[in-house]
Amino acid sequence: MGQTCGTLRPMTVPHFFGYGSLVNRATHTYTDAHPARLSGWRRTWRHTDLRPVAYLTAIPDPQAEIDGLIAHVPGGDWAALDAREDGYDRAPVTPAVRHPRPDPIEIAVYTVPEGKHPRPLREQPILLSYLDVVVQGYLREFGEEGAEAFFRTTSGWSAPIVDDRAAPRYPRAQNLSRGERAFVDDQLRALGAHVLR
Repeated sequence: MGQTCGTLRPMTVPHFFGYGSLVNRATHTYTDAHPARLSGWRRTWRHTDLRPVAYLTAIPDPQAEIDGLIAHVPGGDWAALDAREDGYDRAPVTPAVRHPRPDPIEIAVYTVPEGKHPRPLREQPILLSYLDVVVQGYLREFGEEGAEAFFRTTSGWSAPIVDDRAAPRYPRAQNLSRGERAFVDDQLRALGAHVLR
């Protein structure tokens, strides 16, 4: 009553940008996911004393880009997604993401900033069961070229890789085809990665 309204801004819908296990649609039930590209960030393996294994994280890098998926945050409930991404910070990246959605959306990425957690005495290992899940997602979404780019544009491969395929330690582990496993193994050999069998 008697209140003057200015220009109404369209409501934005919260989305997240996934660049690791979230690229693999078999690990979640997030609907309406779309391939997207985040500029100004790159992936790296980060080590903290909070976990016995390495984190895959995204860190700012003005020269880099990351392929991944965007998906709607279910019910707009960031708290539930924050719980899944425990140990990470949520950073807004809306203007840096190219995506096919025509409607106004806001986008965040999960990151472990340098110094957020204490460092361990030595690099924590990378779980092969986790890496398999990530690469399977990239193969399905972006093909072999996109999965090769994942290995090429991710840093931190000096960490040892634990082969836990026979008894996966990653809670959302997936079954890979023989070809998918061979692809992962070939890429690790090309990187000279140290795999603990």
